[in-house]
Amino acid sequence: MKAVTFQALHTPLAYESLPDPTPAADQVVIKVGRCGICGSDLHMTEDATYGCQHGDVLGHEFAGEVVALGREAEGLKSGDLVSVIPLMSCGHCEHCRKGEVQWCSDFGLQGGGYAEYALTRPNQCIRLPQDVSLADGAIIEPLAVALHGVNLSGMQPGDKVLVLGAGPIGLAVAFWARRFGASKVAVQDVAEFQRQRALGMGADVFVVDPQDPIGSAEAGLGGKADVVFECVGIPGLIDQAVQQVRNRGTILLLGLCTRPDPINSFAMLQKEARLVTSAFFTRQEYEAALDALAQGAMEPRLLVTDTISLADTPEVFESLKRRTSQCKVLIAP
Repeated sequence: MKAVTFQALHTPLAYESLPDPTPAADQVVIKVGRCGICGSDLHMTEDATYGCQHGDVLGHEFAGEVVALGREAEGLKSGDLVSVIPLMSCGHCEHCRKGEVQWCSDFGLQGGGYAEYALTRPNQCIRLPQDVSLADGAIIEPLAVALHGVNLSGMQPGDKVLVLGAGPIGLAVAFWARRFGASKVAVQDVAEFQRQRALGMGADVFVVDPQDPIGSAEAGLGGKADVVFECVGIPGLIDQAVQQVRNRGTILLLGLCTRPDPINSFAMLQKEARLVTSAFFTRQEYEAALDALAQGAMEPRLLVTDTISLADTPEVFESLKRRTSQCKVLIAP
């Protein structure tokens, strides 16, 4: 099969041929239909924290067709179209039964989507309804990540919401905040190119003001935010969020920051602000994201700006490390 593989840190990915996968007894083979390029994939190729090894196949936002099953794989059949939950787990412990697979002792991250075929387990596969495409199946994961953050934030109908960062996760947060009844949603970024997409996803206000980010966001919202979602992951944004949230408001961290980020805890303490972190999602939230698409929500489809081939992936992947006008790029192996 053709695949795109990790070579080394700070080095472009490689397009090459690999052996076709053979499923173990409890595995299935997925013919990948669409796979999203995630911001965390970009980070993995630049930061040793993630532990990528030569030859690894990245790609955790994927959907496709079941084409082979191990002898013990149950609940699926060849030809089923599925979205793959990229959180590996045993499937039968208490955490797995509750849908909180990230706490399973066998937890791990599923990759493999930058290839024509990928291995996974049946308990990670969610069948796609007839009206949900493979492209839709590939955006369920970022939608679920954002939904988990919104749920953990305790956001209530009528709240004023500020989203820092207009990448796919920030825009998905805007979608859920609007869907859950926020009175006003502002998205703040450092560039203009996502303005129309943010407004289409549910934002009332799009703010770009490097000179006065705090004042301009407050003016756009008509006051300080009840909840601030930090969806970028660069040092300094937690401190900015503390200034932008109301007294006893909530700051929810979704951005992945692997660098030290000193914060002014006294400023946070003075406001009695809550700082909440969010990672991954539950199975129920993954299914809720799928349900939103199946029920006809069109806004999330605005995330997808381009679909590329596997052969073009290394070049496009490198370009995404720089600020571009693209949002969610899907690979069609």
